[in-house]
Amino acid sequence: MTRRPLAWLEEELQTLDQLQLRRRLRTHAGPQTAEIAVDGQPLINFGGNDYLGLAADPRIAAAATAAIQTEGWGSGASPLVTGHGQSHAALEAAVAKLEGTEAALLFSSGFAANVGAITALAGKGDVIFSDAKNHASIIDGVRLSGARPQIYQHLDVDHLEKLIAQAAPFRRRLIVTDSLFSMDGDFAPLKELTELAAQYDAMLLVDEAHATGVFGEQGRGVCEQLGVEDQVDVRVGTFSKALGGHGGFVVGSRSLIDWLLNRARSYIFSTAAPMAAAAAMIAALQIVHDEPQRRQLLLERATKLRSDLRAQGWQVGGESQIIPIRLGEPEPTMQASLRLREQGLFVPGIRPPSVPSGESLLRISLSFAHTVEHLDRLVGALDQLRGQRRI
Repeated sequence: MTRRPLAWLEEELQTLDQLQLRRRLRTHAGPQTAEIAVDGQPLINFGGNDYLGLAADPRIAAAATAAIQTEGWGSGASPLVTGHGQSHAALEAAVAKLEGTEAALLFSSGFAANVGAITALAGKGDVIFSDAKNHASIIDGVRLSGARPQIYQHLDVDHLEKLIAQAAPFRRRLIVTDSLFSMDGDFAPLKELTELAAQYDAMLLVDEAHATGVFGEQGRGVCEQLGVEDQVDVRVGTFSKALGGHGGFVVGSRSLIDWLLNRARSYIFSTAAPMAAAAAMIAALQIVHDEPQRRQLLLERATKLRSDLRAQGWQVGGESQIIPIRLGEPEPTMQASLRLREQGLFVPGIRPPSVPSGESLLRISLSFAHTVEHLDRLVGALDQLRGQRRI
């Protein structure tokens, strides 16, 4: 008898095809910019998270190249063994300075930062309150922690308070939320969350992944913009979006960072990122400091684009550089994405499990690198698509 223990995969993949839910890798050539070639086709890129247009900035590439000459490429070990190099230490100091905190800790990714921080702060006998639309890294961190998960309805502070009020028997309480939600483009009610955290003596962790570099006077994120940084115990960020690089970080008190480097398994048991990647992000942080016009212009253009699309009749969400067009079901969403691609525009269709069932959408992601001409082409193509009534 032929042994085929994975034969079930073929049937399951066919089911994904039928439901318009199967993903396939695309390959782009050249640097990540506002115009890219995907599988050989030139496209205007509205699918990336390079919000400040830094992913291909020559100053960042030069910083990485220079670091390779002095520190090499591979770090060779986990940070607590011999993997923590001079560029890592310098980047941690630069991040802490930008964020206005006592200390910072680098992680191999934003995903690892969330999982590491959550599992280090809560465990058996504790309870974690998590927004229903938090990122997968938060969801997995909650699951892995062993704490009791309590999921509150998206942005619903009243529902959260009801859950917290019933959580007296637990040892520790932790509230976790994205500051800017990656698919809906909306903001967490951070002021209200800080008030609840204070009232119920709960820890508060905020993931600023999509807001770092974009919001706040210094580019620190939504916590800075709303003036609640001092009331947020743990802030998580990433280098892989507005900063145009790779990796994640956690900032906070010195005691918090010391605890994480002793207890965050995704930090302790991961090889440190290349030193050159850290050097590149030091350069990126300097640009964020020196060129605030990048985030200012980005948000101005996002406001205008939302207005233009609503005038066309689209159901547009968001309050940020992330602009979702809600279409509901996977099939019309993927058809709309295909029609736009035929016109030279890469606007990804987002469907379950990335979003809940019935909430499929086109996700427009704006960058400082987009020109007025890029946006005009997008608006024109969407207007034409709306008129065709194919979706």
